[in-house]
Amino acid sequence: MPTVDQFSSLGLAPEILTNLKTLGYKAMTPIQAQSLPAILAFKDVIAQGKTGSGKTAAFGLGLLHNLNAKQFHVQSLILCPTRELADQVATEIRRLARATNNVKVLVLCGGMPFGPQIGSLEHGAHIIVGTPGRVEEHLRKGYLQLGKLDSFVLDEADRMLDMGFQESIDEISGYLPAKRQTLLFSATFPAEIQAISERLMHKPVMVQVESKHDDNTIEQHFYTVQDSEERLLAVRLLLSQFQPESAVVFCNTKAITQEVTDELLDCGFSAMCLNGDLEQRERDQALIQFANKSVSVLVATDVAARGLDIEELGMVINFHIAHDEEIHIHRIGRTGRAGSRGMACSLISSKESFKVDRLAKYLDIDIDPEDLPSTQALNNTPSQAPMATIRIDGGKKQKIRPGDILGALTSKDGLTIKGNQIGKINVADNWAYVAVERDIVKQAANKISNGKLKGRSFRAWKVKA
Repeated sequence: MPTVDQFSSLGLAPEILTNLKTLGYKAMTPIQAQSLPAILAFKDVIAQGKTGSGKTAAFGLGLLHNLNAKQFHVQSLILCPTRELADQVATEIRRLARATNNVKVLVLCGGMPFGPQIGSLEHGAHIIVGTPGRVEEHLRKGYLQLGKLDSFVLDEADRMLDMGFQESIDEISGYLPAKRQTLLFSATFPAEIQAISERLMHKPVMVQVESKHDDNTIEQHFYTVQDSEERLLAVRLLLSQFQPESAVVFCNTKAITQEVTDELLDCGFSAMCLNGDLEQRERDQALIQFANKSVSVLVATDVAARGLDIEELGMVINFHIAHDEEIHIHRIGRTGRAGSRGMACSLISSKESFKVDRLAKYLDIDIDPEDLPSTQALNNTPSQAPMATIRIDGGKKQKIRPGDILGALTSKDGLTIKGNQIGKINVADNWAYVAVERDIVKQAANKISNGKLKGRSFRAWKVKA
């Protein structure tokens, strides 16, 4: 690991180095060691690292190094997905800047009174830390000016996309000068992050603290079953034994998806059916609930599951072997993404020996069926989905944005809800869905129903899982 002397070799101001020692920064973390040279050189940087990796100090030191405290205008903008993170980031930057004279850091977040923020902006600031919705609102109303900005930071960019802030980020970027530094920090690197980097960044340096891609992230298991009744039991045994937070059970027909779903629901599992008999609205709602972790098990046909893209899917179960080897590859490829371990379990019978032999040849593997878990696994309580979904009867056409929903939920009126208790936010033309932790869903729905969004009242209710 790099030593403290390497902070000195970066060319940071003496007062910053002295302050780092006072704060107990004894060695750079991997993400700091890899990203700081490029950040200090004013290059665009994409850094992939989880919370706790030291990323705030990485971009914070870069912003302070390039900041001119005598120029009293906004020089840096940091976007965060939640108010809690924005407060943490602002606090850390103030600590890093305490040996530098007259550096003003201002927080602009939803859920807080708008008026005092206007007054603070009138007094000026060097660094703005905020949530996308509120920052966009200040820009749109002309209270925030970014024409002389030097650096733009997206912190936990993947989380912001999960919460539906892509449009706000794109809107905010339109107010930024073309010549600037853009820093993007994200725990994962989905396709949407790649698209954002292509739109907003210029020849970014890529930093990855840990590998997110492993060719051996999927464990394949095959289990012999005798009949349909044993297949149903096998699904329950596998889910009870391994307790995946999210799992998809693939079936070859619509009728079987309903049969499997009914069995799981009767046995206390959090499950939902997805097949071609669903109307588009029902299908969209099912996919949203599964993606935001309000449902643990999705039982689906291959056609119905098109468009399903879940970053962390712990298990895939093939109720029957797929009709085609390519479909099998497509099914199991939905687990084991982003470097996480995934498990694919396939149920096979003696009548499917031809399919199994053909699949083994195609995959170039030996398929040796295993014993199913003991029936004692059924004594385990089925894992329940950690989130629940609230539907709001207003959307884009009513001028509702994700930031409005986040602000309404985290406002200090009534029940205190933290940003980390809120999951994905989806806003369509005339409706919106927001995931919240299961134990606060009733209070959260009441908070929206009894409060205001864009100065109007909207109905909100828990969606049945």
